[in-house]
Amino acid sequence: MVVPSLPPGPSGPTLHPAIGPPAKDVMRKAALDARKAFVRILSDAERAQLEQRLAEQLTSLCAEASVVGGYAPLGSEISPKLATEEARAVGRIVAYPAFDHPAKPFKFRAGDPLQPGPFGIMQPKKSAPVVVPDLILVPLIAIDGAGTRLGRGKGHYDRALISLRKSGARLVGVGWPMQRLAETIPADEWDVPLDAFVSPDGVEEFR
Repeated sequence: MVVPSLPPGPSGPTLHPAIGPPAKDVMRKAALDARKAFVRILSDAERAQLEQRLAEQLTSLCAEASVVGGYAPLGSEISPKLATEEARAVGRIVAYPAFDHPAKPFKFRAGDPLQPGPFGIMQPKKSAPVVVPDLILVPLIAIDGAGTRLGRGKGHYDRALISLRKSGARLVGVGWPMQRLAETIPADEWDVPLDAFVSPDGVEEFR
């Protein structure tokens, strides 16, 4: 696998303080703050209801896949667990991102995320088999109408998705409805555009 050289974070080099942070960093902070604020006002019952609706939207996508790449949600991220559990119940393999080394792209390993990885994200044990998903559920901070994803700025998904895109995997962003932005997210050359966005409100195809 050939991994392109990335600058320090997908937002590029930091600008001089007098100029201010790059527009993408400003957009990332605003979108993350908005997501946290949205989730903060949800009751447990409301959050569970929205995640149930998300699972209903994901059902047909997961049914068409053989190996589903999920993710262990952090903080205010919406959880796809109901959908991945349903996929496993009907015979699909479910895998999660797993780092063998923090400086290298993660791989997908089949199995439950039972131990913390190098960045505090739960991942399967190293003994779990490496698999190549044909459907990948991608967490995000925001996404626009072109499928450009705004992530945490570390480039972990961008590095991993390059080869997975080439393998034919379908890349589907997952989030709350308010994470779909009307404005355009600046795209860098290393950004991997997603094929669709799924929220409790429905599925939006980009390509």
